[in-house]
Amino acid sequence: MPPADAPLTREQILVAAEDVLRRFGPAKATVVDVARALGVSHAAVYRHVANKAELRDLIIGRWLEGIMAPLRAIAARPGPAPQRLRQLFDALISVKRRRAADDPELLAAYRTLVGGAKSAVATHVDELVGLTAMVIRAGVEEGTFRKVDPVAAGRAVLSATSRFHHPAHAAEWADPAIDTAYNDVWQLMMDGLCAGQRSG
Repeated sequence: MPPADAPLTREQILVAAEDVLRRFGPAKATVVDVARALGVSHAAVYRHVANKAELRDLIIGRWLEGIMAPLRAIAARPGPAPQRLRQLFDALISVKRRRAADDPELLAAYRTLVGGAKSAVATHVDELVGLTAMVIRAGVEEGTFRKVDPVAAGRAVLSATSRFHHPAHAAEWADPAIDTAYNDVWQLMMDGLCAGQRSG
């Protein structure tokens, strides 16, 4: 809780909102409930957040942004595109599974909120497609991938792997066969992307 004489920041609001979500669920993710948790008036929160919809967008956006830094680094690094593409999705899957295991209450709350945070989710998906397309484009240029539309292929790869990283499938991630299924899907995609570009 911020000191009474300290200015309230958006970051403090979002941290408090996450705590409210974790403890009480998405029904309590309102400006009034967050203000109560911070010990301030709701007017103080409204100086930073226009309404409940914006608050929820910001909460989802903050959670999704925490996923992206390692993915951006992988997409930007040098190296053969097939290996980087696998590293990109391995990292995406790893961070989603870790969050599901470490903070299941917050993940459950986010899954409820996502339907009402369409702009934050769309931005996240667009960036994931963009990072995937970046690596695929590099693979086309280096000759390890056949000539494809990188954006369309990136969207297809993201869709084909959704079972392994989309929170809607979190209950399936404990299945002992999930990694084998992921490897099978991945091999099928690589066989398509690399067709005519490799032997064996």
